[in-house]
Amino acid sequence: MSIITNDAIIASSSKKTSRYRWFIGGLIFVIYTVAAADRANLGVALPFIRQEFHMTNTEAGALSSLFLFAYAIAQIPSGFAYSKFRVRKIFSFSMIMTSLFTGMIGTVGSALMLKICRFGLGLAEGPLPVGITSTINNWFPPQEKGTATGLFLAAVKFGPVIVPPVCSVVIMMFGWREIFFVFSLPGLLLSVAWYFLVTNHPSESPHCSASELAFITETARKETTQDVRHSSPTRSLAWLDKLIRSRPVTLLDDTNEVFASWDIWGSTLGYFFMIGIVNVLLAWIPTYLMTVKHFSVMNMGLVAAAPWIGAVIGNIVGGFISDKVIDKRRKPNMMITALSTTIMMYGLVHAPNDPYLLGGLLFVTGILLNLGFSAYMVYPMGLTTKKAYPIACSIVNTGGQLGGACMALLTGIILDRYGWDEVWLFLSACSFTTFLLLLTISEPRPHINTGS
Repeated sequence: MSIITNDAIIASSSKKTSRYRWFIGGLIFVIYTVAAADRANLGVALPFIRQEFHMTNTEAGALSSLFLFAYAIAQIPSGFAYSKFRVRKIFSFSMIMTSLFTGMIGTVGSALMLKICRFGLGLAEGPLPVGITSTINNWFPPQEKGTATGLFLAAVKFGPVIVPPVCSVVIMMFGWREIFFVFSLPGLLLSVAWYFLVTNHPSESPHCSASELAFITETARKETTQDVRHSSPTRSLAWLDKLIRSRPVTLLDDTNEVFASWDIWGSTLGYFFMIGIVNVLLAWIPTYLMTVKHFSVMNMGLVAAAPWIGAVIGNIVGGFISDKVIDKRRKPNMMITALSTTIMMYGLVHAPNDPYLLGGLLFVTGILLNLGFSAYMVYPMGLTTKKAYPIACSIVNTGGQLGGACMALLTGIILDRYGWDEVWLFLSACSFTTFLLLLTISEPRPHINTGS
């Protein structure tokens, strides 16, 4: 079989009659904005839930952690399920169950039922990220995967942008329970849209033109059969390749190879700490603003959105830099995020009381925390075949969600024994630990193909 040349690919892409993959990218953004909002709304409701059910900080942290423990449990089984049955049906069912459990939270009459519903929500939503990243892996060529994944993870942060102001209005007009009714409806509609509009592979879609399909598949084939990426580092980036331990790799093609890879486990441990930091901000910032800074409900809603506005920007910019500026290298942004977040968490020890200054500080924190965030999901794509990727992705995401669960709980324990200064110092130390872990993993160069 002849290999299509770069000129032919460019010519094909310039004449293609569709860019349907970017419609799917937009749908992914909307869907996961809703999913992220379904998990984030508890943080705004938490101060009011604690009053009704008389919870300590540790109990509140445990409630926040239940979702992510269940979410983590669902990751690896989801990876195996997607590998066997593919994405379409599993993903739509997961979205429906996510919406149902979200609505049920508004009906609970006891702390026990609240915990059961949050755990159920975690199990229901757990399959979504593996399904999305598998769809990105199938629908986007290598030079667009970082941007597409950045768009997906920007949605993870855009949900928390809309949650505080919307929830504040709902609480002031009705109460905390109505938050969950409002947020349960969009996912039901979007699950139907996904089922009918997104196929497992672009070759199965009537909306993907032949030229777009050729652009996706032929570019990906060249990427895995020829040394088109930085196999011979350019002089201008040779120093960077040395710093990030860039080396040729053989694609991991089966479960045993994936589970035996330190590169996978090193990135998993790094993601453990980074999602942990994100989840502490998500679950605890509204409480921090109301109990420590004594902000009103409306001021809390506005300032609590600031880090997530920055996070949206950071994810999109980070994905673009990774794909276009540093030629699909993933580790540099991950390392920059780990170091800068170390500094920003320490800086929050001296956070100002003024809502504008504190909002600005949290905005910058959100940008820096998320420049390399999307790279954790893209990084395994450079180490595995498409067949093995769902397993690798599920391992990395399991580690991340366990980190989110553990650190939300630890925050509650620290607060009951010490205070917020100790929380920020703890998170700073976690971020620096991530940087040290990243030094031990490799940046994969063009791989020797061992599978599809």
